[in-house]
Amino acid sequence: MRKVLIVAYYWPPAGGPGVQRWLKFATYLPDFNVEPILYIPENPHYPITDESLLKEVPKGIKIYRKPIAEPYKFAAVLSGSKTKRISSGIIRTKKQSVLEKIFLWIRGNLFIPDARKYWVKPSVDFLTEIIRQEKIDTVITTGPPHSMHLIGLGLKQHLDIPWIVDFRDPWTSIGYHKELRLTKRSREKHKTLEQLVLTSADKIVVTSDTTKNEFAQITKKPISVITNGYDTNYQGDAGIDHDFTISHIGSLLSERNPEILWKVLSGIVKENPNFRERLRLQLVGVVSQDVMKSIQKHGLEDHVNVLGYLSHSEAQKYQQKSQILLLVEVNSEETEGIIPGKLFEYMAAKRPILALGPENWEVKRIISETRTGVVFNYKQAEHLKKTLLSYFEKYENKQLHQDSTDISKYSRRELTKQLAEQI
Repeated sequence: MRKVLIVAYYWPPAGGPGVQRWLKFATYLPDFNVEPILYIPENPHYPITDESLLKEVPKGIKIYRKPIAEPYKFAAVLSGSKTKRISSGIIRTKKQSVLEKIFLWIRGNLFIPDARKYWVKPSVDFLTEIIRQEKIDTVITTGPPHSMHLIGLGLKQHLDIPWIVDFRDPWTSIGYHKELRLTKRSREKHKTLEQLVLTSADKIVVTSDTTKNEFAQITKKPISVITNGYDTNYQGDAGIDHDFTISHIGSLLSERNPEILWKVLSGIVKENPNFRERLRLQLVGVVSQDVMKSIQKHGLEDHVNVLGYLSHSEAQKYQQKSQILLLVEVNSEETEGIIPGKLFEYMAAKRPILALGPENWEVKRIISETRTGVVFNYKQAEHLKKTLLSYFEKYENKQLHQDSTDISKYSRRELTKQLAEQI
């Protein structure tokens, strides 16, 4: 078997979508004659944890760990929830406190590319010997955090070993970069590091065509698109909710606030007594204060159930039980290539997907091809209203279901096959 060293920050018991991709790749790679060997932090500072994911770690997998300096731990002592919000990706764009502004400036300008930068050099020194000892054939780094790619860069420079970089999200074009209060010098440093990684790696893996096209302007190295996916051990029908539930699984950040939806739902609630009686919004995951205030402004607070972060297995049950699954992305050009990992689990849940995102959102093509739902931009209020009323009518007649096409190409095992071909 070929041996591949995977350098990752997120690994069980980390929670959230970032851990799923490589947990499943590591699970299925041996099926394709590739032995994964993990390198992860010994003492990571994960903003959310999911202990249940430890049960999904492949038995017998070899894992190397090394301590990491975590600035967020020290900052949390001073700022508490403010730092936790920032490390979770929740950046308030309105009414930021002085402390939040200071922490954002520090995060953006003193920790480049991110707060895990101090793990790079000791990791390169440590892994240089591990690669020789284990006779590793290929190194793969996955980010964000993009410091993982700097570890790969160091190993490439030291050993000239084949190196694949996996970008779960873009680097300098990611939406939150604009909120980090970067100086001109800091922006240029990010760009320089991004270009160095993209031109030094042997192969590049991304999760969307948009990111592929963006990176193709920077490097001539081969770029492959391997999306996220759903796992084949997904459980069957969990029983559908009695109420007309619209569920969102995952974080709803301040900028990811579908106010057009809240406005449309508010209007239908006022006009339709049956709808008002049956509507229930379920929000599973971290929800920002800005989103909650927006929901309250439109008079929907009595219809909302905020469940907070749940384990992955529990979140799957809510996906299967819901009448409609809500997918939301920030309305900007920077997010057109963002394909949330939950999309594929939504598809596997076989419930209608109602998605809101930018005009040229890549998700629209996938949902259209698989016939798994409807996608709206932020100007289609009337179309959104008609669709919701149509869904509600089908719900009342017990006919609300989703007739999708074959989605097997998005299974984790099939996607791992594509990765193995790159290795």
